[in-house]
Order: sequence, then C-alpha cells, then structure tokens
Amino acid sequence: MTQAPGSGGPDRHTCWLTTINPDGSPHVTGIGALWVEGAFWFETGERTGKGKNLDRDPRCVLSFATHDFDLVVEGTAVQVTDPSIVAPMAARWADQGWPARVDDTGQAITAEFSAPSAGPPPWHVYRITTRTVTGVATIAPGGATRWKL
Repeated sequence: MTQAPGSGGPDRHTCWLTTINPDGSPHVTGIGALWVEGAFWFETGERTGKGKNLDRDPRCVLSFATHDFDLVVEGTAVQVTDPSIVAPMAARWADQGWPARVDDTGQAITAEFSAPSAGPPPWHVYRITTRTVTGVATIAPGGATRWKL
C-alpha cells in the first residue's frame, strides 16, 4: 500500500490507527502502514500517544480507504524488535521512498525525517495481528462483508 496520489482513497491512500487512551477514549492518528506477508505493519516512537497506548493496551483498529473499498481491521499491535525482521521492514519503507534504516541497536529504525506524529527517532516496528476485518465496497454493486479470523 502506498500513499502516493491516485493510489487510493479520494486521491491517495491514508491509514488511520486508533488506539485506546488511558481514560478509555479513542486516539486516532494517520500512519504509513504496509501490508507484508499477511499482516499490517507500522512504526512509531515510544513517546508518542499511540506508542504509549499500545504499550499499555495493544488493542487497535486500522482503517483505510481505497478506490474500490474501505477496510477496517481490528486486532492487536505488538512491537517487533528482532533484527532479522526490523532490517527488512526498514528496507521496505526505504523502497517506498522514506529513507528508513536500522538504528545502532538493530531493534528499531531511524531516518533523517519522519511524520511529526511519529515522534523523534528511534521508531519501533509494530505488527498487527488481525482479529476482525470489515470491508465496504465503494463501487457498484456495493455491499459490506465482515470476516472473523
């Protein structure tokens, strides 16, 4: 999935991650998620709202719009620190145009820049384990489907 103009949504693809604040209210923020090997992946700093929320409660929702359908993915996000996974994920983000690379620990990524909502580096990699997916067609004939995994 890319966020390039014309690649989804009204004119581009945007993912929205919802986590749970300490008071139980939702925290929603735009992220650059990737679909890799049957899972959604994203990155963020530990001191961000979403990073703190996921550390306390890994339940989350990822939603996004494409030209043909809208999708809501419910599940849990787990921080991944295995260098054999972090390095290929950094390379995938780099292939998308963000100059991500593994940091000195090998367990997180860094770059010259990122979205302000990601906080300062290092950024930790998260994998979402999906529990439920709801898809809504945005083109004819329309319709909605829900899958429990």
